[in-house]
Amino acid sequence: MTLLRRALLWAALALAIAAALVAAAQSPLLQWREPVYIIAGFSGIVGLALLLVQPLLVTGLLSGGPARRVHIWTGAGLVLAVVVHVAGLWITSPPDVVDVLLFRSPTPFSIWGAVAMWALFATAILAAARKRLGLRIWRLGHSAAAIVIVTGTVVHAWLIQGTMEDVTKGALCLLVLGAGAWTLRRRRVWRMLR
Repeated sequence: MTLLRRALLWAALALAIAAALVAAAQSPLLQWREPVYIIAGFSGIVGLALLLVQPLLVTGLLSGGPARRVHIWTGAGLVLAVVVHVAGLWITSPPDVVDVLLFRSPTPFSIWGAVAMWALFATAILAAARKRLGLRIWRLGHSAAAIVIVTGTVVHAWLIQGTMEDVTKGALCLLVLGAGAWTLRRRRVWRMLR
C-alpha cells in the first residue's frame, strides 16, 4: 500500500470516529446528564471506535506491517474503555448494572453489551496466556471471541436510543462489522480447524 493510500485510510478512519464523537457531543440528551454518565457514555463510543482500529492494525493497513504491539495496547485501551463505561453507569445506577451483569435486564441492548464485555475480558485473558496456549488454539479462541465482541457491541450500540446520532452511529457500526469480517477472511483463521 502506498503512502498516499495509507494517509487516506488514516484520514477516513479519523473522520468516521470524529464524526461520531462530535455528533454525540451535540446531543440534546446530554443537557440534563451528570458528568459521570456522560463520561461513561463517551467511553462506550471510544470502545466502539477502537473496535474499528483493531482489525486494521492486525492486517497492517495502518502501519505497513502487522502492528502487534500497537494492537495489544489498543486492546488494553478497549478493556479500559469498557471498564470506565460500566463503572460510570454503576455510579449512576447500581441496580441497573447488577441486572445487566446477571443477565436479568429487561432491555435487550444491555444483554448484548454484557455478552460483548465478557467476551472482551475472555480475550484479554487469552492474550495474557498466549504463549502457554500455542498459536493455533490462541488464534481460534481470539478470533471466536472477536466475532462475539464485534457482533455484541454493534447490536448493543445500535439498539440504544441515546446520545449517538443515528447516521454516524450506523456508519461506525457498519465500518466495525466490515473491518472485522474482512480481517477474519484475510487472516484465514478458520483454515486452522482443518
